[in-house]
Amino acid sequence: MTEAKTQEKTYPAPQGNPETMPFWEAAKEGRFLIKRCKACGEAHYFPRAICPFCFSDKTEWEQASGEGEIYTYSLMRKSATGPYAIGYVKLKEGPAVQTNFVDCDLGALKIGQKVKVVFKPTDGAPLPFFTPA
Repeated sequence: MTEAKTQEKTYPAPQGNPETMPFWEAAKEGRFLIKRCKACGEAHYFPRAICPFCFSDKTEWEQASGEGEIYTYSLMRKSATGPYAIGYVKLKEGPAVQTNFVDCDLGALKIGQKVKVVFKPTDGAPLPFFTPA
């Protein structure tokens, strides 16, 4: 089993733009936002103005539950910063989110495992990651 490191990591501040600013402002409040298309009804992540399904510009912000399940992941056992796991989480609302898994026993991660969003501080807006629910 690979235990998560106990020392606090530092994360780079996200580089937002006017299009994603509502996402980062919500993250500062501990809220995870996605976009939903008013034309076709599909939810999508990462936040962008144009729907990736129907190309409509009629999208709106929606607060997501921050809950989902691991769709797939990869455990990196050796790196300059120590072991870590990356993967995709399928949100309850539908979109898949690429993420790192934190604050957990990396060796115990399983496909289909329930997870929830956690925000880690930076010098700017906090970054969203996922941890077992």
